[in-house]
Amino acid sequence: MSVYNGILNLTNWAGNVIMPVVTGLFIAMAVVNFSRGREYSHQVYAGLLCLLVSGLLRAMETFAGQRAWNDPDVFGVAIRTFVNWTANVLLPVYAALQVAVGVLDMTTNIRFHHEAGWIRHFAAAGLCLLVSGMLRLGEFFVIHGAGGIP
Repeated sequence: MSVYNGILNLTNWAGNVIMPVVTGLFIAMAVVNFSRGREYSHQVYAGLLCLLVSGLLRAMETFAGQRAWNDPDVFGVAIRTFVNWTANVLLPVYAALQVAVGVLDMTTNIRFHHEAGWIRHFAAAGLCLLVSGMLRLGEFFVIHGAGGIP
């Protein structure tokens, strides 16, 4: 067994076994504290962070697992896949959520002021779509490029 396989197995064990179990313990502690009328938000946040660590470990394994372990371009492919996934999935979904929140804020609190919350939500949605589009445009230019500047 090599050090690489040992670290890989440790990471898989931590991400797939330990972090979900610790999440369950934190959520159970939050339920007990909630039932007794105590502060429980710290346990809920800790449980969500444990799930976040587990999910991030699985995502990094997926992004880096597209190439062989000894391929010199594995890091570049993992970063490109992460950026592509962020631009194509996360930013448009977040823009749609910001539009929904902006509509809800606009219907409950109409103010035409530069500090109105609905203006901020619509601006954030527009910026998310702008960044997503710019990354897509850059990706198009890289894929269909002429091989360099003459």
